[in-house]
Parts: sequence; structure tokens; C-alpha cells
Amino acid sequence: MSRICEITGMKVVSGNSVSHSHHKTKRKFYPNLHTKKFFIPEEDRFITLKVSAKGMRIINKKGIAIALKDAKAAGFYTN
Repeated sequence: MSRICEITGMKVVSGNSVSHSHHKTKRKFYPNLHTKKFFIPEEDRFITLKVSAKGMRIINKKGIAIALKDAKAAGFYTN
């Protein structure tokens, strides 16, 4: 399974690791992902999502139903 947030679409990005002597080597920056179960009261069921910390904040702010609808419209959530 890929490391992509199902709410925000956040994924791995690449960059440089810079040493004290300013020598650069490639590295990856991983999103802060967690596997979490959410209850959808409209459908009366639980759903398991791989979400980032920012995605959890969006769900807390908007609600799970609206956040899933927005993620489907953006193409991040495909279930």
C-alpha cells in the first residue's frame, strides 16, 4: 500500500539531506500517516482510512461525511 493520505492526498516527497559541510545526498520526506477507524453515522458503519495528522484535523473540522465527499471529488479517496 502506498504512503498517501486518503483525505488530503499528501504523499512522499524527495529532497536533500544536507551535512555540516553542505554535502547533499538524496532523501525522502514521509507524511505523518496513521491508520484510523471512523464511524459514519449516515451509513451506520465504520470505515478504516490511512490519514495524515492534517487529514484528522480536517475530519474534526468538517465532519467525516463532508471530508469524504471532498476527497472523492478531488480523487484522493476511491472507495
